[in-house]
Amino acid sequence: MKLNWAERLVVNSPVRVMVQRRIIKWIKGVTRIAPQARILEIGCGRGAGARLIQEEFHPAMLHAFDLDYRMILQAGQYLKGEHRGRIALYVGDAMTLPYRDGVMDAVFGFGVLHHLPDWRRGLREIARVLKPGGIYFLEEFYPQFYQNFLARRIFLHPEHDRFYSHDLQEALAEAGFQLQGRLEQKMVGILAVVVKQELL
Repeated sequence: MKLNWAERLVVNSPVRVMVQRRIIKWIKGVTRIAPQARILEIGCGRGAGARLIQEEFHPAMLHAFDLDYRMILQAGQYLKGEHRGRIALYVGDAMTLPYRDGVMDAVFGFGVLHHLPDWRRGLREIARVLKPGGIYFLEEFYPQFYQNFLARRIFLHPEHDRFYSHDLQEALAEAGFQLQGRLEQKMVGILAVVVKQELL
């Protein structure tokens, strides 16, 4: 689901970049992504997260997409010079990723999964494109945070089949992920690093 005007305003703010910078610092304290990795960012918005991922993890190639072509146009303007060389931007859908199985070393999702009408399908797609041992980082929000009286009047989110903490953890396990680290506030959401389990 595309963001509405209010949420675009929030995700494009300088405060959001500061939050993402702190999140990436936390990720680096929890896990390690090898230099020259192949990384995917789902729902890249204007490209602020992609720039931080490139600066902090130095991937060989960063694939970044968004469902909204206006965000991709903004990302093309935001990511210039050295930031643009190893970033492939495109319009895409997290529920049908255009990659073969097991090609990504890491996937980043900054507040994306709760926007997907079929979030379980999106999770399976992420698992499919990750290599065994690959890292999936997720920042997610729970319905108590975005479906309250005020938020419903400002932001736009799917309303059916939403996940809470236990739903998300069950779905991650079913998709073959093992928790490596998390920060969670059950009335707000979760930051987590999960690892795709090696095939037996």
